[in-house]
Amino acid sequence: MTRPTAADRSTRTAGSITRVAGIEVGHFTDARRPTGCTVIIARDGAVGGVDVRGAAPGTRETDLLEPGNLVEKIHAIVLAGGSAWGLEAATGAVRWLEEQGVGYDVGVGRLPLVPSAVLFDLMVGDASIRPDAQSGYLACAAASSQRPAEGNVGAGTGAAVGKLFGMARAMKGGVGTASVTLDGVTVGALIACNAVGDVLDPDTGAILAGARTTIRGHGLLDSRRALLRGRLASPLLAGTNTTIGVIATDAVISKAQAQRLALMGHDGLARAINPVHTQLDGDTLFALGTGQAGRSLSMLLLGTMAAEVTARATARAVRAAQRLSVGTLTLPCAADLARPRSTR
Repeated sequence: MTRPTAADRSTRTAGSITRVAGIEVGHFTDARRPTGCTVIIARDGAVGGVDVRGAAPGTRETDLLEPGNLVEKIHAIVLAGGSAWGLEAATGAVRWLEEQGVGYDVGVGRLPLVPSAVLFDLMVGDASIRPDAQSGYLACAAASSQRPAEGNVGAGTGAAVGKLFGMARAMKGGVGTASVTLDGVTVGALIACNAVGDVLDPDTGAILAGARTTIRGHGLLDSRRALLRGRLASPLLAGTNTTIGVIATDAVISKAQAQRLALMGHDGLARAINPVHTQLDGDTLFALGTGQAGRSLSMLLLGTMAAEVTARATARAVRAAQRLSVGTLTLPCAADLARPRSTR
């Protein structure tokens, strides 16, 4: 009998966003180049909120999530690579949901409401290949309430982290998920991490993946300390990074509370990424409340849970990532740092 590895045990104990009642997740990963999209579906509708902390976001239909605006519930959120081109994936998700009879009743039919956010992964492989409407459709078709795959999948397929000192010194990012349950209420998160900064273990502060000391080496530079020593970052195009994600709970919450959950979730990003929320990132978090637990907790506790699962999911995004080589670019993964290397 094969004993479970430490990675296996970590996956089981981390939980996932699909432990939230009423949530399904599907990935589409494009085999032609490292890119893709991820859809988080609430077929029965979910109260939604959003909070944008990065200075270079790429989003769709976020205004309808403002607490003062009319629509109370949305039906899915799409996270995609491909920068602004990737926003097209949400169109495919809308089409699939309409075919399933999911959406807001507008009298003449059901209109699925699907906000979206994108990250920039165009430097990895052929930039002319990016998620489109068919990608979003296929991600929906693959969705289930099973634990979603992590690492080099969906929106995290072409993600990289630790890019402050150049893409050549970066490491592989990805998708991660986590959840916690207290008093019969679950809060979960799914994060696609493509940060310009380093990714840290939120409990110890140790760097898991980030800028390396040399192009071919596995030593970590520590971007924060390098900047504070006066080392200048490489010139980077604004918006070519970004961490995006979804926090979901089965608690009963209002739109204003959903927005607050999204805001507090960014505390988790700040514990797991440094530097974070820069002018080079478009960091965006959505929040969903399915209400299927039939009860709620205090916002202090829900917000604390939201930040916790966001931090854990961000760390899992790089822990689950795998080494990637495309053309002349090689992005080592967090696991590579722990592997013994040849002394030849």
